[in-house]
Amino acid sequence: MKENIDLKSFSNYRIGGPARYFFNPKNLEELKESVQEARRLKSPIFILGSGTNLLISDAGFPGAVIKPELTKLQVTGDKIQVGAGVLMSEVLKVAAERGLAGLEWSGGLPGTVGGAVRGNAGAFAGETKDTIVEVTSIQLTTDNLELITRNNAQAKFGYRTSWYKENNGKEIIIEAIFQLKPGDSKAIGSVMEEKIKYRQDRQPLEYPNIGSIFKNVDLKLVPEKLHTMVAAVVKKDPFPVVPTAFLISEAGLKGVACGGAMVSPKHPNFIVNVMHASAKDVECLIDLVKSSVKDKFGINLEEEIIYVQ
Repeated sequence: MKENIDLKSFSNYRIGGPARYFFNPKNLEELKESVQEARRLKSPIFILGSGTNLLISDAGFPGAVIKPELTKLQVTGDKIQVGAGVLMSEVLKVAAERGLAGLEWSGGLPGTVGGAVRGNAGAFAGETKDTIVEVTSIQLTTDNLELITRNNAQAKFGYRTSWYKENNGKEIIIEAIFQLKPGDSKAIGSVMEEKIKYRQDRQPLEYPNIGSIFKNVDLKLVPEKLHTMVAAVVKKDPFPVVPTAFLISEAGLKGVACGGAMVSPKHPNFIVNVMHASAKDVECLIDLVKSSVKDKFGINLEEEIIYVQ
């Protein structure tokens, strides 16, 4: 255990204050020991993955940040059993090498397996839930930190959510099993590279960012009077949605800045750190975007990111 560790260096945003306590367990037993120590300290717990999709407060986190390095990756037939700390990019790479199809949509997706499962990450009409068979987690509500395994249905995946996200703080994801299908390695690799290039061309990856700030908007929630305006941009994600980037652009917010943070002109659903931005700068823009889109279109945007404070 370490104390008062700056979280900025663990954030893809390069934003955030210190953690009161910081643990970096390398296996399941060390993870349990870290949780028990946090309990002894009567400290709240936050589980940190690769630092994507997180806006960490300028004041940091007043409790215990646990960053598990659970790196198991085992291929058995067409199944991949993988630890929560493994990057999704690594899982896709192994799948492509073994000729296992089903994860091509995740090409270029940042973050770990644990984060992808928790938020049911998705892109290009694919979602994490599409290939998940089982998820194993630690139950923080039990004294001896029992393990529980849920199947796909029990994980209650939804649009950018799951049982684990909805019941935040009750369990820690340990590993997941992906059920893939035989495919051609070359074809899988080609689609993977296509998705990676798409992201590179259309997303502001040259700046520190945490991906899309807001969820795309379910077409059912868009006022009927706007359907003609949005018809050309509606996409499947995995159901018909209006890209939030389009709404932000139409609200005239491209390039708008607050402090060191800016609404990306390249992809307006990204708020990028262009000049030593603070969390307060980002929050300023989030509030501005939400109020502007609500005033102009009557649509309530919902954040996709997680606040750590």
